[in-house]
Amino acid sequence: MTSRDNRWLKEFRVALRGGVPTADGAVGVEGVRLVEEALASGCRVEAVLFSESGERHRERLAPLIARPEMGFPVLRTTDRLFEGIADTEHPQGVAALVVPRKLEMADVLATPEGACAPLIVVLAGVQDPGNVGTILRTAAAFGATGAVTAATGQSGTASPFAPKAMRASAGAALHLPIVCGMALGILLTQLKLNGIRTLASCVHEDVVGAMAPWEVDWCQAIALLVGNEGAGLPEEVVHAADARIHIPMATRVESLNAAAAAAVVLYEGYRQRRSARV
Repeated sequence: MTSRDNRWLKEFRVALRGGVPTADGAVGVEGVRLVEEALASGCRVEAVLFSESGERHRERLAPLIARPEMGFPVLRTTDRLFEGIADTEHPQGVAALVVPRKLEMADVLATPEGACAPLIVVLAGVQDPGNVGTILRTAAAFGATGAVTAATGQSGTASPFAPKAMRASAGAALHLPIVCGMALGILLTQLKLNGIRTLASCVHEDVVGAMAPWEVDWCQAIALLVGNEGAGLPEEVVHAADARIHIPMATRVESLNAAAAAAVVLYEGYRQRRSARV
């Protein structure tokens, strides 16, 4: 493809540089590692694009591209045109259009084989796509069974499928069951009706009754609520949750980064659940 007006290049430009889904709901992933994750995810792939220099990655991806069930076009363009659609400063010359799975709450609430109970991460008002992607990557690494994004009264949550979030998640967003854009009130009601204990992460240590991560029984069904980077969770959500959690720290700092705090808490959940399986 040698024209910037080519239909496929326009779709890649919208998904990658524009950072929004195409008319068919496809999102863009860029770089050999993310394309590899997309091809292995089971999600529908609409096309893979190589630049001239990106052809060096074709051999690595060939076993995934050549599978008979895939059936999508493999496209080629110039390095100059690829740079015009890429979202990264130094593109690797390979990208894909992939349609994330559309899931319902029932998919997230299900207990996967080998898990003692659902462990769901709720991102409520997490605005930075880098934080969203990092939290999802951490959640997948530490055994979370699903995730939900929701808006609060103060802010929305960045899309886990935006290019920056996808890079930060290292492709975990395509593997972890995720429901996007639920109303927070409806979500909390559904969690309660399904016997999922809600655990509100607290920015401030003076919240009455807040527990340390190791004081929580993580082997039960839990939804961890992670709030906005600056404001945290809305006060009414904190009080409505079944319990509150705060990370004790040796020195006084304003707070941990949302993604760092989620990693500390989720690791304790992983540690307890792993010990219970031994």
